[in-house]
Amino acid sequence: MTVLPTVDADQKQPGWKVFLDYVIHLPWTWRITIFYLFFMLFMPIGAMFLKASTEPPSKFWEIATSPLALATYNVTFVTSIFAALLNGVFGTLVAWVLVRYDFPFKRLVDATVDLPFALPTSVAGLTLATVYSDNGWLGSLLAPLGIKVSFTRLGVAVAMVFISLPFVVRTVQPVLQEMEQEIEEAAWSLGASQWQTFWKVILPPLFPTILTGVALGFSRAVGEYGSTVIISSNTPFQDLIAPVLIFQRLEQYDYSGATVIGVVLLTISLVLLLAINFLQAWSRRYDNR
Repeated sequence: MTVLPTVDADQKQPGWKVFLDYVIHLPWTWRITIFYLFFMLFMPIGAMFLKASTEPPSKFWEIATSPLALATYNVTFVTSIFAALLNGVFGTLVAWVLVRYDFPFKRLVDATVDLPFALPTSVAGLTLATVYSDNGWLGSLLAPLGIKVSFTRLGVAVAMVFISLPFVVRTVQPVLQEMEQEIEEAAWSLGASQWQTFWKVILPPLFPTILTGVALGFSRAVGEYGSTVIISSNTPFQDLIAPVLIFQRLEQYDYSGATVIGVVLLTISLVLLLAINFLQAWSRRYDNR
């Protein structure tokens, strides 16, 4: 393990010079990492916060809490959480089937799970809007039941589920592959049912991994634009999501308004992700007791 250099605290030097000297003496891998993260991650985020800070606090609050903005937050985050939780259940099921069972065309099904990664989001949105339209293959079956998918909030949820599913499957799948089936067989031999075995033997060590997949899927769903903008009607107070509202503000040359909404979107996403990571860490500590 590489030991990072230390800085003598007794040296009477400006803070920036001490920091610069510290960075210079870091290993080259650390310097490249800091350089890359600074320009690719921290600088753009910092620039966005600086741009938003040019607005007076009262104006910032007015833009961030306008009725239209609040409606888009509701559609974006509530729908993203729903899609992530749904994929947390069914994505785990898909990963379980792919790991524990052998069936014809298994490799094809396994490769298809990654399709949302490679498929352009606009193509995905067009495909989903066509399939779930009133005249589509699935939409025509749901229309007599009074269920309309395309150009509704439900269509936004379908798009978010579609694009975030691989994150849960690919996160859970390797952990399932490493789990020893002998533990399950021992539980069965002691009289545990399949449900008891899953709930008390399989789920506890798997739960933090599922949370990781849910967090990744949630992050992907929050930032989705290409597919949702096509399958939704983009009607305010109905199915308009925050990324589309930001684009609409940019089209109106309202750069400050777009930046403010972007900052709020980033902040809420960060808080939710930190909450999920805290729950994940708590779950690991609980399992190690």
